[in-house]
Amino acid sequence: MNKMILQDYWSKTRRPLYSLTLALPLLLLYEGSAALMSQGAHASVRNGAGVLLKTLFLAAGGRTGLLVFGLALLGGGAYAVWHDVRKHPSHLYPGVWVFMLGECILYAAVLGSVVANLTGLLLPNASVQGATFEQLPLATQLVVSLGAGLYEELLFRVLLVSGLILVGKRLGLKKAANIAAAIGLSALIFSAFHYIGPYGDTLTAPSFMFRAIAGVLLSGLYVARGFGIAAWTHAMYDIGLALQW
Repeated sequence: MNKMILQDYWSKTRRPLYSLTLALPLLLLYEGSAALMSQGAHASVRNGAGVLLKTLFLAAGGRTGLLVFGLALLGGGAYAVWHDVRKHPSHLYPGVWVFMLGECILYAAVLGSVVANLTGLLLPNASVQGATFEQLPLATQLVVSLGAGLYEELLFRVLLVSGLILVGKRLGLKKAANIAAAIGLSALIFSAFHYIGPYGDTLTAPSFMFRAIAGVLLSGLYVARGFGIAAWTHAMYDIGLALQW
């Protein structure tokens, strides 16, 4: 019975109904907090992945492009949830979100130590230097952390990993090799992204390795557990770092 409950939870929480709705408060928290910060000294500081995605729409259509981006984000998510409910009609279990958040807290708590240990195995005696991110006020760090969980997972996991898997299928790669290749390549791109812009890290082998391993684990988490859990895990991990600093 317990095994059946676990299997049902595992499959249920990967569905858009639970995964995307879990991510919705993260979107509201980030965009709401960023709006409140818009008049401060660090008003221009935003998560890079979110800025990149919005810039593409802004370049295409100005303010209308930004509106289209927001509608596409919310509308696409709403359609996915609606389609999921139609395909799998069932009762809604609010307790599922509670257990999902518990998962995120657990993953976020161990993510840093796991990545650090793996980095140490591959690069013994190496130390990872902090980013310019540490120099920002705590409130700004927390807002950027929320954006990292939301938009970096959207860009590097939902769009990039899923896109690479689709390309691999077209090329005829076997499922396991296809997923592994997508996770590995996306992790390298994810790591490189952290060295772009005025608030990027200083490029060193240990820090690049640390980011790449984190990218592998987060991509694997996305593939195994879905967007909502990956996004909140990433956000909680970054929030934990900000509070430690």
